[in-house]
Amino acid sequence: MQGFVNREALSTTISSRKATFFSRSRSTLWTKGETSNNFINILDVYIDCDRDSIIYLGTPDGPTCHTGEETCYYTSVFDQLNNDEPSGNKLALTTLYSLESIISKRKEESTVPQEGKPSWTRRLLTDDALLCSKIREEADELCRTLEDNEEVSRTPSEMADVLYHAMVLLAKRGVKMEDVLEVLRKRFSQSGIEEKQNRTK
Repeated sequence: MQGFVNREALSTTISSRKATFFSRSRSTLWTKGETSNNFINILDVYIDCDRDSIIYLGTPDGPTCHTGEETCYYTSVFDQLNNDEPSGNKLALTTLYSLESIISKRKEESTVPQEGKPSWTRRLLTDDALLCSKIREEADELCRTLEDNEEVSRTPSEMADVLYHAMVLLAKRGVKMEDVLEVLRKRFSQSGIEEKQNRTK
């Protein structure tokens, strides 16, 4: 992964032996793993010849990337250039993981006092009743696009609202999108009726 550090972040990293960075958007330090528990345990710190770049050498407690991959650098440019197949699936996953990352950052920010009007995501993360009511409301509006035979363009719009609010709930519960996708992958090989019968009560 790549992040920005200032003198204080570097000092904290050296003293705590946990990879620590500085968030320029929140103007505060943050330690990798403080919400996911996937800390990076620092073994050494290297600086380049111009002394303007730093490398943390460490052992991660879990996936370094928020997507669940071991590293954030798992996409080969050459593979992308040589891939003649449509990249819709990869684009869809990238979009989901990007949204998940934004929501995760808002979750981290929600623990820090804030002046002014909070973002909508922050409001949802701090108000369970509001979040659940919005999920129910958006799901109903999605169904109405079918029941009321609304314009087709309304369906993906309402589905986007359902997905966004549902992903905020996932973040609230500490569940990753990859966990949901893994459940779906396991269901490919069995019928829906069989899957329901095998669910734990």
